[in-house]
Amino acid sequence: MGRVRFLALGITGAIAAVATIGLGGIASSQERGWVERVGAGSFAERLLEAHNSERRRMGVPELRWSPKLAAQAQAYARKLSKGNSLVHASNAERGGAGENLWAGRAGFYTAEEMIEGMIDEKRHFTKGDFPKVSRTGQWRDVGHYTQLIWRDTTEMGCAVVPGGGNDWLVCRYWPAGNIYGKPVF
Repeated sequence: MGRVRFLALGITGAIAAVATIGLGGIASSQERGWVERVGAGSFAERLLEAHNSERRRMGVPELRWSPKLAAQAQAYARKLSKGNSLVHASNAERGGAGENLWAGRAGFYTAEEMIEGMIDEKRHFTKGDFPKVSRTGQWRDVGHYTQLIWRDTTEMGCAVVPGGGNDWLVCRYWPAGNIYGKPVF
């Protein structure tokens, strides 16, 4: 069983969440151009669909793929892979975008499994105003999930970069979610 690490952070209105879970295969992240294009069956399309499938279940509008956010995510994923550390970009580096981070054993996880780990936080989610949205009383237990389904978020872009024995996933969201005092949906 591989090891997966998550980190979701926002500064100035968006929130941080940390979780560690074990999951159990990844599409090649070495394919050129997948960050820029969404095509049937592409890695980008699969990441987008994994997000939108859950958003449809929750009755919130679907996200659009943003090549700009994906390119920013790819640049930051490269940085993470070189530093071999799961640390969020500063709010300035993210341009105010929301961010979910994930790391897991290289080549072991599919795009769907990467996102499913974030969706699994749903088991602790309760509808309400952020940060009072977790059955555990800890918003960190649902922070990835709430960003993923945040109603006002309209665009996303993700990238995966291998390095240090891991695959590093960065997803950026615009506008950012997890805003104090605001309803998730």
